[in-house]
Amino acid sequence: MARSAALAACLEAVLGSRSNANRVFEILELLAGREEEEEEVLCAGRACSRLFGALLERRELFVGQLPAEEASLADSYSAEDKYKIWMRHRYNDCVGCLAELMGHDAFQVKELSLCTLMKFVELEAQYPLIKAEWKGSLTFPRELLKVVVDGLLPLNEDASLLISRFQEYMEYDDIRYFVIKAVTESIGQVMQKTKERPLPFYQQNVFSLISPINMPNKESDMVKFMVKQDNWEELKVSKLQAHKQAFEKMWLSFLKHKLPTGLYKKVLVILHDSILPYMNEPTLMIDFLTVAYGIGGAISLLALNGLFILIHQHNLEYPDFYKKLYSLLDPSIYHVKYRARFFHLVDLFLSSSHLPAYLVAAFIKRLSRLALTAPPEALLMVIPFICNLFRRHPACKVLVHRPNGPEDMSEDPYIMEEEDPSESRALESSLWEIQALQNHYHPDVAKAAAILNQSLSEIEDDISGLLELSAYELFDKEVKKKAVDVPLEFEQVQGLFGKKNDIFAEHFTLD
Repeated sequence: MARSAALAACLEAVLGSRSNANRVFEILELLAGREEEEEEVLCAGRACSRLFGALLERRELFVGQLPAEEASLADSYSAEDKYKIWMRHRYNDCVGCLAELMGHDAFQVKELSLCTLMKFVELEAQYPLIKAEWKGSLTFPRELLKVVVDGLLPLNEDASLLISRFQEYMEYDDIRYFVIKAVTESIGQVMQKTKERPLPFYQQNVFSLISPINMPNKESDMVKFMVKQDNWEELKVSKLQAHKQAFEKMWLSFLKHKLPTGLYKKVLVILHDSILPYMNEPTLMIDFLTVAYGIGGAISLLALNGLFILIHQHNLEYPDFYKKLYSLLDPSIYHVKYRARFFHLVDLFLSSSHLPAYLVAAFIKRLSRLALTAPPEALLMVIPFICNLFRRHPACKVLVHRPNGPEDMSEDPYIMEEEDPSESRALESSLWEIQALQNHYHPDVAKAAAILNQSLSEIEDDISGLLELSAYELFDKEVKKKAVDVPLEFEQVQGLFGKKNDIFAEHFTLD
């Protein structure tokens, strides 16, 4: 408490008279002290915020290219300039201390440092410390904002909590634009030194900062700026095209480096709706998506969404696309958490009536074979899915009606291991797998599979409500079913095991 009062008195003295300017060191000493108590650092931070905030507003800091402290002692500078130069150096010392404190162990200290630096960003934008190179040129404090961004992206710790605190500033269009620029610069500087070795903490921090960016859809949406200059409309920062170019460059620079697997998935999850729509040239993502699609597993499943947009909206030609899609069908597709998204996209890719019958038959056959080991919630989705494929491609119905087909399952001509659907011989086979599912232990699955015994209606089943069906929902549905009295043929138990003429009945009785 005493230290707080002393700092308040020191602050009043420095702001009250220039003769007390040297007392600013008392505040900076506490701010820079590594051994100081957390509360004392917080008091010093708040004092610096008030002190330099007031000096910026009063324009008592030197404006322009800052000369070295020793050089400012020369007679060529007036007493006024000497004071402003000296105090500007103290301001820079304060900014340096606050930047270091963004890596402090205590979150309260980090938060105060962040908020103080952003207050300085706002004040420097209003009362610039850099001289305009020409009339109307931008005087935004980009270097100071770069210090903040670097503090948000440490190399060896997770800064997601501090980044979430920073997100409120990203609502300003000018802040967002210059943060995007600063992140691009940071990625270039940091990742260049690693020689393509992933930096999990750093890359995760970058993703945490840039993934929630909410880009404007049109230029008229760009109305929220922290500070507006007189000729704002003429500057790049007010143009949507410039924002999109910066956004595109940032993501391309981030994605050109090797990512940890978990981060790869996170990027692909948001790619189709948070990144591609806001790029000037979405086709620049072709390399990233094709590499991701070739990795296999869940990453390939997630890359499908982005590829679909490029194929459908930007005329991307992907050789052997369906062959690769076919190879993604393995037992895991019925179990992964991205199952709904995957089947939604497969449904779209197989919706064209111009696809050859052998290709669709191969998909039907492989999905049916994999269904033998699938859980009930997946089966209740995939059986109507297969029925829809038959409706779109009547030529494949030979799989259901093949009276002269192989009598034994071991004679099935379909080659499950074949990666090329054209060589799988699916059209020569039959859907004995669906017939097997007609004896499934879950009555709803057996009932769904039995539909193929009848002629299918022309109207497709709506599977959108089944894509995200879970085991919990199935169980909950069964539990909530109201039991109906069922007539049973009752036979009175005799003996221990209830069998007639049982030797145990002679020696044991249940009476």
